[in-house]
Amino acid sequence: MRSSVESDAVSPASSAPEAALSVRGLVKSYGSRTAVNGIDLRLEPATVLTLLGPNGAGKTTTVEICEGFLRPDDGEVRVLGLNPVTDGDKIRARIGVMPQGGGAYPGVRVAEMLRVIAACSAHPLPADWLLDVLGLTSCANTPFKRLSGGQQQRLALACAVIGRPELVFLDEPTAGMDPQSRRLVWEMIGALRRDGVSVLLTTHLMDEAEALADQVVIIDEGKVVARGTPEALTSHSGEQQLRFRARPGMDLTSLLAALPSGYFTEEPIAGNYLVRGQMNPAVLSAVTTWCADQGVLADEVRVARRSLEDVFLDLTGRELRS
Repeated sequence: MRSSVESDAVSPASSAPEAALSVRGLVKSYGSRTAVNGIDLRLEPATVLTLLGPNGAGKTTTVEICEGFLRPDDGEVRVLGLNPVTDGDKIRARIGVMPQGGGAYPGVRVAEMLRVIAACSAHPLPADWLLDVLGLTSCANTPFKRLSGGQQQRLALACAVIGRPELVFLDEPTAGMDPQSRRLVWEMIGALRRDGVSVLLTTHLMDEAEALADQVVIIDEGKVVARGTPEALTSHSGEQQLRFRARPGMDLTSLLAALPSGYFTEEPIAGNYLVRGQMNPAVLSAVTTWCADQGVLADEVRVARRSLEDVFLDLTGRELRS
């Protein structure tokens, strides 16, 4: 039996064979600064493509060009087979957009805003049902400016999907949400994909990308630096990690000496230790023996591949971006 999120999920108006989104050689500059420099993207029907990148990498510019809000300087963009510059009216009737920051009038009430968007759609979802599914019924008469950040995000998502779009652009959809709201949005995105809707998602949350994406594209300084499934990106190097918890501040020099060459050790957070390299029973035994020699019991010992966050930081650097 399907959940309430799934039961009335959005259905696409048509099942066109072309890619939901195709971008080739996209270029956009602002004066002397090139924000997007030759990006290629392809979003297949009924899939989720997650766009990752540091602040200023070109994500928002790329998405706004695909949505038809900006004109590219060069390159080709096709949204549902149409040109967003010359076919904007046709495209807008078939897509949903969730901008970062809500995108609603400050004084408008929740239900009023949703019904205005529904009135512009040919076959909208029931507004009351969507308010209930996204936990907004209790604040239906509340002005947008008085909503919490998470409530504003949920209203923006409702506005993006109420028109039964074929393609949805979601910009940081769970920013400011508590864990319960975040999980609900994940379920909604899963329901969209199962019902044939394509989703282009930007996020800074690596676990969100790993959980939702069929394809991940990492961009930096306006260029694509990696692409693939989350599994392919995290398993590419073959490096594994062993994590364990123990007494904070232990000297890792002797642990490194107990391991074969080519391994790396660190304590990224006090009491949380990390060993990087190829894992096997001998390495695991060496780590637990070393802990025993230190008079401590290794807790929460686990072996895992590199995370998507590790890949992201390796490709884009670890320094702060403004």
